[in-house]
Amino acid sequence: MPAPKPTRPPPRQRARSEKDESKAGMRSLFLNARTSVRTVLGLSLALLIAATAGAQDTAPASAAPDPAIPASALTESVVASVNDDVITNYDILQRMRLLVVTAGIQPTRNDLPELQRYALSGLIDEHLELQELRREEKEQKSNIIATDSVVDDVVADMAKDSHMTTEQFMASLAQQGIGADTLRSQLKAQESWQDWIRGRYGSRLRIGEDQIKAFQARMAAEANKPKYQLSEVYIDFDKAGGQTQANDEATQLIAQLHQGAPFQNVARQFSNASTAANGGDAGWVTAGELDPEVRAAVDQMRPGSLSAPIPTKDGIWIVYLRDRQAGGSAVLINLKQAAIALGADAPQDQVDAAKAKLEALRGQLHGCENFEAVAGKVDGVLAGDLGEADAKDLAPAFRDAATSLPVGQVSEPIRSDQGLHLLVVCSKRSSTAQGLNHDQIENQLIGEQLQMINKRYLRDLRNSASIEVRESQAGS
Repeated sequence: MPAPKPTRPPPRQRARSEKDESKAGMRSLFLNARTSVRTVLGLSLALLIAATAGAQDTAPASAAPDPAIPASALTESVVASVNDDVITNYDILQRMRLLVVTAGIQPTRNDLPELQRYALSGLIDEHLELQELRREEKEQKSNIIATDSVVDDVVADMAKDSHMTTEQFMASLAQQGIGADTLRSQLKAQESWQDWIRGRYGSRLRIGEDQIKAFQARMAAEANKPKYQLSEVYIDFDKAGGQTQANDEATQLIAQLHQGAPFQNVARQFSNASTAANGGDAGWVTAGELDPEVRAAVDQMRPGSLSAPIPTKDGIWIVYLRDRQAGGSAVLINLKQAAIALGADAPQDQVDAAKAKLEALRGQLHGCENFEAVAGKVDGVLAGDLGEADAKDLAPAFRDAATSLPVGQVSEPIRSDQGLHLLVVCSKRSSTAQGLNHDQIENQLIGEQLQMINKRYLRDLRNSASIEVRESQAGS
């Protein structure tokens, strides 16, 4: 599935802190159209397990494939050629089965042309990638393409994540009519290509301080705008073969979603937005971060609803609105407390005694450093880290103190139904991207640049290749 054109800015420039915590997060930002089958199968194996409840160590000799996908012809025929490589009807049928299982869709015969087109497009890209990597291997005289043992390790990890042995995992695929080579060839191309792109270009990219400051300023300007919690699928006009074909594909995917296909699985396999590897999860975004057409559609939607196809300049979006918030950014406050337990009906003399003890302790506390160690030494006082919370979620007495206290200042004793409390504010920050640290923003921007490089590289390989698609169809 194609991506937004590299010359066009991403539809949203936003922080995704859960991805930016590590290089693994950055990696997911530049996976190409086929997304990570390792991730897809690792997360959607419930679909396979359901079909193989009580999975056994061996698969039956013949599987029961999806009736909508035709059986392979008696004679393998060539459907396409990519330079010197051929793609057969068997290859396409196998890839179609893999797409159906991993996306959790239930295709009808009317859906097969689009499913076939997508399978063929993915196979063409994989052949181009492996051809390019072989050329680089020959030029550099070094190994670049993932070895069988690397693929073995990936399959073993996928099986482990699915609480299966490798044998059970592969047997469950076989029961869906999917050959082992279909999975292994996709993994080999995927693992080799993304590792090479990251290794070749990742170390060369430099993000300037002006870019980071501009990112922070942009997010700060959006902080008080309405927010939407979205999941998304993006279909590119160019790769789909035009706006009509992209709209047809979007319409079919929406029909599958209404029939119960998991949005996350559909997004992983069919979306080319940078959120594809994350199951289409875009997180919380502001109206200003959305394309105007998407923003207009989302404004009319209710939480829990799925959009119709939303055409934009270069592609079509499918949006699932999970939730929405009015304008205004959340204030996240990190707190520690020292408390003395007292019931709501405790006599006044006990309350007074506890208050005097906490007042004396308050004079010994200076900010968050050593707060727990000092407070914990006082008999009858419980000290602990309350972690980070949204100010609006705190009890009124605690919220008033937490929002008004400067960072590092200890509150006066606060009465609750559970006791008396001293609070200290260790940090305050907005929930928007300006709360991300320098390295997280840098990783986000590097990930976006790697994604753009990857798209341009594949586009150039396609333009320079000799690609012939024959009239015969995979299912014929």
